[in-house]
Amino acid sequence: MSSTTGAGDRGPTTTTTTTGGATPVLEGRRLSKSYGHVRAMVDADFELMPGEILAVIGDNGAGKSTLVKTLSGAVVPDSGELLLDGRPVSFRSPIEARAQGIETVYQDLAVAPALDIASNLFLGREVRRSGPLGGLLRMVDARSMREEAQHQLDSLGVRIPDVRQPVESLSGGQRQSVAVARAAAFGTKLVIMDEPTAALGVRESGMVLDLIRRISARGLPVVLISHNMPHVFDIADRIHIHRLGRRIAVISPQTHTMSDAVAIMTGAVEPDEVGGRSHYDERAHRREAGTA
Repeated sequence: MSSTTGAGDRGPTTTTTTTGGATPVLEGRRLSKSYGHVRAMVDADFELMPGEILAVIGDNGAGKSTLVKTLSGAVVPDSGELLLDGRPVSFRSPIEARAQGIETVYQDLAVAPALDIASNLFLGREVRRSGPLGGLLRMVDARSMREEAQHQLDSLGVRIPDVRQPVESLSGGQRQSVAVARAAAFGTKLVIMDEPTAALGVRESGMVLDLIRRISARGLPVVLISHNMPHVFDIADRIHIHRLGRRIAVISPQTHTMSDAVAIMTGAVEPDEVGGRSHYDERAHRREAGTA
């Protein structure tokens, strides 16, 4: 089902698809962020539903990076509200977001190339040995970390024979798989992935997309930020389109084409002019008109 928001006095038309009244895992309401005179995010909304793969697309400068950083705790919004499982939350840092079960795979991967795979999977979360060796000397339990790292990779279908090999010896796709496996291992609520296939070839991109599907099949929702339209339409359940610092539409690959998405994203057409069924959302229209 979809809904259309009238332009009103404050912004362009907004079309959204809804999902039967379920509580979003993560929701943003009227999020705003300014950097001096630059308004990077303007009353932006966001909804991630349980178990889904939600793609976030937008032209350069649309504000999607600011939105994602807000969701992951890297940016504190000037105004607006974040809700996790329907509860208001406030993140002052990525560490606070991670403590709530939100894991992010950044475009630069944030792996330590000289360390082995197991050490990278537990980077910043090292398992210490029991007894005085762990408590007083703070020695890590390397064996337990290797066993758990191998289990995580095997459960996601990542074929790396030896978790003791350094990450710098891996291919680009394998490095991405290590970063994704780390997020899946510790993410209890959701995983955010920023351009996970941007620097990969066709075969390695397919491997990462399969990995995202397996994570979603576990019941863990995924936010996918991508410029690659074929990948977005191949894997996403819904597509959040960001333009001019706000959500302009949420569409479905089943009701819209890639050309529709690009046209909405660039402002060539309004969301209700293309794609599938549209239904007028009176509450959203009142908000846009400033009377909600």
